[in-house]
Amino acid sequence: METKIHEEHVEVSHKDDFGAKLGMWLFLATELLLFAGLFTAYFVFRGIYLPFFHEGQKELQPIIGLVNSIVLFIGGLTAVLSISAVRKDKKSHLLLFLTITILTGIVFLFIKAYEYGLKFEHGLFFNMEHFKNLPNGEKIFFSLYFVMTGIHALHVLIGIILFLFILFFAIRNSYNSKNFIQVEIAGLYWCLVDLIWMYLFPLLYLVK
Repeated sequence: METKIHEEHVEVSHKDDFGAKLGMWLFLATELLLFAGLFTAYFVFRGIYLPFFHEGQKELQPIIGLVNSIVLFIGGLTAVLSISAVRKDKKSHLLLFLTITILTGIVFLFIKAYEYGLKFEHGLFFNMEHFKNLPNGEKIFFSLYFVMTGIHALHVLIGIILFLFILFFAIRNSYNSKNFIQVEIAGLYWCLVDLIWMYLFPLLYLVK
């Protein structure tokens, strides 16, 4: 009887893990659809106002975008390594990789805030005096820039909070090689953050 109960418990646990993964994949799919719509809008307006988009891009700093890309991808690597560490029951490595992921997210947001500050100084944010005097094409470019990077930055912030919770429970020994679904889901989420930026950076900063 005890064996049957144990088997049933293991089966329910596996089903729960599958359900959690499926839920995360469905969530990731909806987020990708959101950004797919934004990317489509960008390409449509870019085709209409190409010279103005080129002018708008001159106000961006590719080197800042590149540095932020490196920072974010380091976080993506450590997020994946945290999953590997918990699967091998290496708590010290797990804590290290979770911490690095959190720090890279924070650094990314600080750099992005600095970049936004440069745009504010130049009056390129919504309803600023200089912004109002821009041609419609440049207004659309900067509007899309702030909306797309702003939503992405929000996702980074959510990722930081998520990993802080994971780190808290990891410190309390809540995860091991047989119970790591939450770490895996957090890693999947961070992969989404990386994937979106992988398209945003060249699209906004590099493509002419």
